[in-house]
Amino acid sequence: MTGKVPPDALEDLLAATGAMDPAVAVGPAYGEDAAAIDLGDRTLVVATDPLSLATDAVGRLAVHVACNDVAASGADPRWLTNTVLVPDADPDRLETIAGQVDAAATEVGAAVVGGHTETVPALERPLLSMTALGTTDRFLPTGGATPGDRLLLTKGAGIEATAILATDFREECADAGVPAETLESAARFLEEVSVVPDAAAVRAFATAAHDPTEGGVAGALVELATASGTVLEVERDRVPVRPETRACCDALGIDPLRAFGSGALLAAVPEHRVDDALDALDDAGDGRAGIDAAEIGSVREPGTGPGGERAGTLLLDREAIREPPRDELYRLWE
Repeated sequence: MTGKVPPDALEDLLAATGAMDPAVAVGPAYGEDAAAIDLGDRTLVVATDPLSLATDAVGRLAVHVACNDVAASGADPRWLTNTVLVPDADPDRLETIAGQVDAAATEVGAAVVGGHTETVPALERPLLSMTALGTTDRFLPTGGATPGDRLLLTKGAGIEATAILATDFREECADAGVPAETLESAARFLEEVSVVPDAAAVRAFATAAHDPTEGGVAGALVELATASGTVLEVERDRVPVRPETRACCDALGIDPLRAFGSGALLAAVPEHRVDDALDALDDAGDGRAGIDAAEIGSVREPGTGPGGERAGTLLLDREAIREPPRDELYRLWE
C-alpha cells in the first residue's frame, strides 16, 4: 500500500542509525522534520524527502517539500542535492524536471550542489529524492511544543493537494462539476507550496513548527503531538480551507485535512506571543498582502482532560486520533 511506513515499523527502522556521533543534536525520530548537527557556532539542518506521484510538477514540489522541512526547523535552505530516477531517458522529461528544479531552487535562494540521475525501467513515473541543507543559530524541533501553547496554521489545509487535484486530476474534477475558472485558480496553488517565508516570519516566536505533507494537517498534528509528548486540541471549523480546496476535495470525496498539505506551516506559539506571530506573518509575504494565518487549537498536558488522553493524541472536534491518517489522495493513484 502506498504511503508512509506505520509508526511502529518506522521506530524499528530508526533504531538502526549507524555510528553514534556527539555532534548530532537531533537525529532520526518520528515526527521530526530534519536533523540538527552541531557545528560549534552554528547548527547544520538537513532534511530529505521523496516525490513521485505529482507528475506534472514533480521537480518543483520536490524542491519545496525538502526546503520546507529545513525552514520549519529554523534555518534558511541554502544547498540541495537531487537524486532523479526516471523510467527512461526521455530528454523532454529530463529537461522539464531540471527546469522545474532550477526555478524552484532559485525562488528559495538555494543552490543545487550535487545528486545523481539514472533510468529505472521498473518505474512508472519519475521519482525525485531531494536533500536540503541550511544553517541556523536556533534549531526549532517538532518536539518543542509546550502545554499552554497555541497552534497556528498559515494559508490553509490542503494547498498542495488542491494543486495536484487541479492538474493531475483536472478531468475528474471537471466531470464532477468543478468550474473551469475554479480549476485554473486551484492549479495556481503550485505557486504557494513554499513555507520558507512563513517560517522566517514566525520562528522567533515559536516553540515548535512542522510542515504538513503526506496525511495533511491532521497527520502533521499527530506527528507534532507524538514528537512533543503532548495532547493537541483542534476545532475543525477553525482550520482555514480555501474555496478552491473545498470545491476540488468535495468533488472527489477528499477530506482536505487529510490530504497533502505543503504550503501551510503548523507552529506552536506561547499564548502571550500569538499576536506577535500573527503580526509578523501579516507583515511578511514578498511584497504581497501578508501571509494568512489562523489560531486553530491548543497544546495541553497528557492525562489532564476529561478523557485522560495519552501523549501523542490529537483531539479533532473531541475525536481522539492517535495514528497518522493515510493520505486520501493515494486512492486516486491506485
